[in-house]
Amino acid sequence: MCGLSGEIRFDGERPDLAAVQRMSDRLAARGPDGEGIWSRGPVALAHRRLKIIDLSDLGAQPMTDADDEVTGVFNGCIYNYRELSEELRRLGHRFRSTSDTEVVLHAYRQWGTACVDHFYGMFAFAIFEHRTGRLVLGRDRLGIKPLYLAEGPGRLRFASSLPALLAGGEVDTSLDPVAVHQYLSWHATVAAPRTVLNGVRKLPPATVRVVEPDGSHQDHRYWQPSYTRRPEYADMSPTEWRDAVLDALRTAVRRRMVSDVPVGVLLSGGLDSSLIVALLADEGQRDLATFSVGFESEGGAEGDEFEYSDLIAKEFATDHHRLMVPSDRLPTALDGAIAAMSEPMISHDVVAFHLLSEQVAKEVKVVQSGQGADEVFAGYHWYPALAEPSREGAADRYAETYFDRSHADLSRVLRPEMLPPDDVATRFVREHMAAPGAETALDAALRLDTHVMLVDDPVKRVDNMTMDWGLEARVPFLDHELVELAAACPPELKLADGGKGVLKDAGRKLLPHEVVDRPKGYFPVPAITHMAGPVLERVREALQAPEAKRRGLYQDSYLAELLAAPDEHRTRRGANALWQVALLEIWLQTHGI
Repeated sequence: MCGLSGEIRFDGERPDLAAVQRMSDRLAARGPDGEGIWSRGPVALAHRRLKIIDLSDLGAQPMTDADDEVTGVFNGCIYNYRELSEELRRLGHRFRSTSDTEVVLHAYRQWGTACVDHFYGMFAFAIFEHRTGRLVLGRDRLGIKPLYLAEGPGRLRFASSLPALLAGGEVDTSLDPVAVHQYLSWHATVAAPRTVLNGVRKLPPATVRVVEPDGSHQDHRYWQPSYTRRPEYADMSPTEWRDAVLDALRTAVRRRMVSDVPVGVLLSGGLDSSLIVALLADEGQRDLATFSVGFESEGGAEGDEFEYSDLIAKEFATDHHRLMVPSDRLPTALDGAIAAMSEPMISHDVVAFHLLSEQVAKEVKVVQSGQGADEVFAGYHWYPALAEPSREGAADRYAETYFDRSHADLSRVLRPEMLPPDDVATRFVREHMAAPGAETALDAALRLDTHVMLVDDPVKRVDNMTMDWGLEARVPFLDHELVELAAACPPELKLADGGKGVLKDAGRKLLPHEVVDRPKGYFPVPAITHMAGPVLERVREALQAPEAKRRGLYQDSYLAELLAAPDEHRTRRGANALWQVALLEIWLQTHGI
């Protein structure tokens, strides 16, 4: 729901309103229903609005509270805003709108930075205190809504996307070697606070940052579940765990129906999105709008999963929409998806989500989506290798199954000046896996995947691709109470039945067995997986462009090897190696870097 941006000065100068306006203009697609800019003293705030809750002008932003104490901008949705509004009214607060934005402002005035503990939802916000000159930035627990930061001489800028900060100007666009190392090791993931650019950082999830008038700041991480067997769940049977998970998911799905406009579902036909549809039908939703996408087959690989999405649509009588994308649309669609990326992302379903979102946005403004279930409930193939109780050697086992490449491999890929002297990606994983608060190796891996890898791959992907068309995606599997419950669930129940065992058990109560027991599927985009004609041409063009030659990121011998056999070279996790290295270069060129 929207895009925010702003600047705060620490040197006595006024903020650069022209730069803030450029940032806001770059965010227009995220909020096509309204815009606003506000400035006072050292700060300027801008907002682009997507009208979801309180469709009147009273919900416009930037918003100042009734007592002229604070002004803020907000992106996301607070699902319990009505309950919080009633609680705050009883505490003496006066409201002028029925928007969740105003609830955020009053919650901050009542509870200060602890307001985030009261929020059920996805959010990023910036709140300026008029009296103290303090700026407060906050991000939701699972990082569903983004917030990028760029420091400059005497100032800090912030925005909902990295390209918006670039539009503001004066950003250090040199490449961060540590981030590039992570990108090539972790399937294009770069962990917060880094991005591939030295001059741009991102506020980590579950973090509130208080920025003082002199530019100093303090971060507070306000949430982190314990991945241990909690005493209150000690005597629960597998059946009781199944029912608890289903009840928590039902609550999560119900919460995400809060809206003043209709809410649809992105339906892949897999277990996760099918469960969302089934639970909504169980709640009495009728004629629910559902949407699926497919592509033409390439290289013998099927390009759609309509068989399963059609089955669910029929079972629950949804108003179903199929989108079949011809391969000749991919080159153009690819450029649009890359332009929408705040950071480079190689997953093939980026294009699928972008094309699907374009069509869905013509029908609805809000959808629920199934992202996050695999990380939360151990659905990926690398988790069984971490099933041993001992955490000894867990980081090495994780690297063997999760990493695209080893540090030694990267010495063949990157030019020496871009390669960090030590294996920074593995060191990061070792530190996270060794941290207290996880009982087993699998618990530590799920914690890492849910709170780091998930945030900066699938979650970011869904936000970027949907919001580029003014479509808000809500992810019930990342409801923080559901995540807390799953974190406490015994590992053997999650690993059962080939992964996501406890979730599959829940699914069997509601779904056809063909959907629950099918092989794990993905959004297939065969033309990218197999480097088909026009996509390969785009790759060659980017890697041979003058900008790529000047940048000198990759070793010439490695690129020649990939280009000589585009479909043969795969990373450890099976991704097309040429696509991964090319996508980073294409993204840099697309964004003028």
